[in-house]
Amino acid sequence: MEGGGIRIEGLHKRYGKGETAVDALKQVDMRVAPGEVVGLIGPSGSGKSTLLKCLGAVIEPTAGRMILGNEVIYDNGWKITDLRALRRDKIGFVFQAPYLIPFLDVTDNVALLPMLAGVPNDVARTKAMALLQALDIQHRAQAMPSELSGGEQQRVAIARGLINRPPVILADEPTAPLDSERALAVVRILNDMARQFETAIVVVTHDEKIIPTFKRIYHIRDGITHEEIGEGREFD
Repeated sequence: MEGGGIRIEGLHKRYGKGETAVDALKQVDMRVAPGEVVGLIGPSGSGKSTLLKCLGAVIEPTAGRMILGNEVIYDNGWKITDLRALRRDKIGFVFQAPYLIPFLDVTDNVALLPMLAGVPNDVARTKAMALLQALDIQHRAQAMPSELSGGEQQRVAIARGLINRPPVILADEPTAPLDSERALAVVRILNDMARQFETAIVVVTHDEKIIPTFKRIYHIRDGITHEEIGEGREFD
């Protein structure tokens, strides 16, 4: 990977001090190229959630180096002064639950983040509609979240994650509540969006339905990452 995407080198995270200290991450090395979707798998307690929180600038690592896009964000200490702006502008999040705001329609759920960043409302809504069209859900633009199916809600959540064109998207169990058909549809969308917007995407998952779709997988065991070649199975 020449530049952009995600690069993690020797990431370490320790909780606590002294005899009670726990090393949640011991040696994490990871690269995700722009336009690539990579799976992150491992048993409960292996460090997946801790890694995602570090990469998302939610918690501070203990040591190591992280690069998002072409910017070093952490090198044995934060290199970014405004972590809130980093999360808003450089990182998109997609969760197991869509977490849509129930009293906003689909368009405003997607447009809210740029609005909060100072983008004029009409411009933000235009950007939101373009993404809804790309995700083939523009016909639900005026619907309320309660009127959407689970798959539709997840598409809206993906649009929200992409609205600021972040170089990185972190997806935490995005297909867990979905059946096989809808789960594969979500992964197909993530792959399409990664290619279209040159976004590096990490998908944390236990979902056996989608694991065969990844061309590369990072398996984390006891806080250490092991890169594996995935099946890269084409979608049905």
